[in-house]
Amino acid sequence: MKLTVIELVLFALLGALMLAGDVLMDWLPNVHLVGVLLATYTAVYRWKALIPLYVYISLLGLISGFPMWWWAYLYGWLPLWGACMLLPRTLTPKTAIAYGIACAVHGFSFGALCALSQVPLLGLPWSGLPAYIAAGLFPFDMIHGVGNAALSVLILPLATVLKRAPRHSI
Repeated sequence: MKLTVIELVLFALLGALMLAGDVLMDWLPNVHLVGVLLATYTAVYRWKALIPLYVYISLLGLISGFPMWWWAYLYGWLPLWGACMLLPRTLTPKTAIAYGIACAVHGFSFGALCALSQVPLLGLPWSGLPAYIAAGLFPFDMIHGVGNAALSVLILPLATVLKRAPRHSI
């Protein structure tokens, strides 16, 4: 579990890139690069992709004041990371499609994942969970899933660039 200085700097920058992509695309509801970047980072760096993910989540909390929805981010991205960990590390056009499908499915289900923490934080009864999920499914989760699918065309070229990044210590 030893990280080099270059990896620490690289992962901090990759986490900041996730935040920048999120903030710059904020004008499009539920369309952002976070899922695609997480899938790409996981394909290239495997378990170490959690480092830029939690840099992103931490920075997002700092700039947004740790609102109620932020707490779901602590676990809401892990299913996408886990799904990508199950996919082949070698990215080809075919495997990149599998990563894109994982991103799309995650986008479609993100509201349900968030609802698991939102229902108790809002003091709602668990019996209201299906209604809470359904209320977010159309249009928000649909937009999220379709946006992730569309942006997944970036996974293969981004992974190609990241594989060229230096990995040794300075």
